[in-house]
Amino acid sequence: IDNLESYERDGLIVEYDRHLVLLNGKEVHLTKNEFKILTLLCRYSGRVLTYDFIIKSVWGNGASGGNGILRVNITNLRKKIEQNSNSPLYLFTENGVGYRMAENQKCG
Repeated sequence: IDNLESYERDGLIVEYDRHLVLLNGKEVHLTKNEFKILTLLCRYSGRVLTYDFIIKSVWGNGASGGNGILRVNITNLRKKIEQNSNSPLYLFTENGVGYRMAENQKCG
């Protein structure tokens, strides 16, 4: 897991500790769970996280109801951070496996 305090890519900035998400300089308001999912994906950017891993990390081991709740949150997240959900810049679906965030450009 990277020790960076933030994620930056093509106009999207996520500052973990400050609970701040900026898209092209504008603040994006996320729910608590949307923010948790986003920061989790950002911290592991470039790697595919399984549905199970994300659900356990966000809702805990007792979470039930399968991927439905995660899918709803991802859909809402996409509406807020992607200009076009059908061709995402940041948040990608790996069908049948999970989700992946584009590489953090701060890494290098």
